[in-house]
Amino acid sequence: MDIAIRSFVNGFPEFMIQGGVTLGLLITGCVVHVLLTPMKEMKLIKDGNISAGISVAAVIVGLAIPMTACLATANSIYDLLIWGVVAILLQLLAFRAADLLLRDLPRRIERDEIGSALVLAAVKLAAALVMAAAL
Repeated sequence: MDIAIRSFVNGFPEFMIQGGVTLGLLITGCVVHVLLTPMKEMKLIKDGNISAGISVAAVIVGLAIPMTACLATANSIYDLLIWGVVAILLQLLAFRAADLLLRDLPRRIERDEIGSALVLAAVKLAAALVMAAAL
């Protein structure tokens, strides 16, 4: 029992730091994404737009997947920060790829075209899984 307690005491601060940094990256990535996309997802969600909700949910999960892989493989906080920022940038590129594929994706989300939102979600989740595996 003594070994378990010492292990906890020694590991808990690092756990809190790494978890906090990862959570900070996730929140930052979500905020950056919402600010940089042309549609105002939060307003659309408040107005009952299901497609905007799907889009934001895909952002959250699409960032959480590679962030957890970063957390699991990082050798240092700097490593975690570098790959976390890369994941955020690649998810922004995934939005752009879906926009190129569907043409005028922001307007489609605003018009609550659920099919377009689902394709966006699939692109984001697929990109997240590939990123996570590459880490």
